[in-house]
Amino acid sequence: MRRTPHSSPHLRVISVLGLLATLLLPLGMTLAPRATAAPAADPVRVMPLGDSITGSPGCWRAVLWNRLTDSGYKDIDFVGTLPPQGCGQAHDGDNEGHGGELVTNVADQNLLPGRLASTRPDIVVMHFGTNDVWSSIAPDRILAAYTKLVAQMRASNPDMRILVAQLIPMNPSSCAACAQRVVDFNARIPGWARATGTDRSPITVVDQWTGFSTATDTYDGVHPNASGDNKIAARWFPALAATLDAGVPQDPGDPGDPGEDPAACTARFRAASSWQGGYQGEVTVTNTSASAVSGWTATVVPANGARLTQLWNGTLATGADGTATVRNAAWNGTLAPGASTTFGFVATAPATAGTPAATVTCTGTAPAG
Repeated sequence: MRRTPHSSPHLRVISVLGLLATLLLPLGMTLAPRATAAPAADPVRVMPLGDSITGSPGCWRAVLWNRLTDSGYKDIDFVGTLPPQGCGQAHDGDNEGHGGELVTNVADQNLLPGRLASTRPDIVVMHFGTNDVWSSIAPDRILAAYTKLVAQMRASNPDMRILVAQLIPMNPSSCAACAQRVVDFNARIPGWARATGTDRSPITVVDQWTGFSTATDTYDGVHPNASGDNKIAARWFPALAATLDAGVPQDPGDPGDPGEDPAACTARFRAASSWQGGYQGEVTVTNTSASAVSGWTATVVPANGARLTQLWNGTLATGADGTATVRNAAWNGTLAPGASTTFGFVATAPATAGTPAATVTCTGTAPAG
């Protein structure tokens, strides 16, 4: 994305003026061509996603917005299904920060696709999971929810740029264990991001934890005060500015193959059985869009050094790093809205690998035409 000012408008001669000029030339009169501005590029749409730390009122968004615009980033649009919630300074307050929400509930109830369809973001800025950590939900389950949301973001826009925060510290008086839980969860985020990010849809981890004090930067051990808002905005700014400078595709379908429009699709992993040195796994692919899909592609990233060696109900391609790409078979690619199909596989694993685990994502293909 370029900072303002934009490039100079080009000139074109309006055909009606050309006709009038032809008629008036015998009278010794001429008409100069009229300058016409080129259509402006659509603003880059940024969705702040999370819970009450992002909304309610989430005043770091106001600080961030004004810092961006003061720095020359004018063609941006903060988007979300929630309206501004105060903060006492002018800013684009649209957001997706729902107070009290758990990221695991948003994933389990498929709440995000509808919100994405309403707002069509190019970039998602996500600080999400504080309520899950407070509720003592295991990091594996929270990260699985992250993975599902990322898949839904990419179904909405295959070129989605995603900024994910390591959560700010938390130390509420009613939860003595919460402080350490945040530390433990944050430690898992960089590895998850490396496994889940792609060249087309990168994930940038933003450290919101370091240097943030619950004593001086929150008013209740959880929610930021004015000092906390400034610190959060200061951490988001360089990462978001770098993403804007790098540019984002304006057309969610470009680049892409003709006739292969992405559709909403999710994937869920289950270990069917395990033994010393390997396990059998299953992945259930579900069409979460409102229309049929004509095909799907799933990505399986097995944990702890495991590798897929056999597969059924799909076709398998394995990368050098062990990442497996599975495409539908001829008979199970078409899925009606809400329909699911399952493929199975056998994986080898080191003897010390522990409980079978894998990160799975899915992209659907809408019927051509």
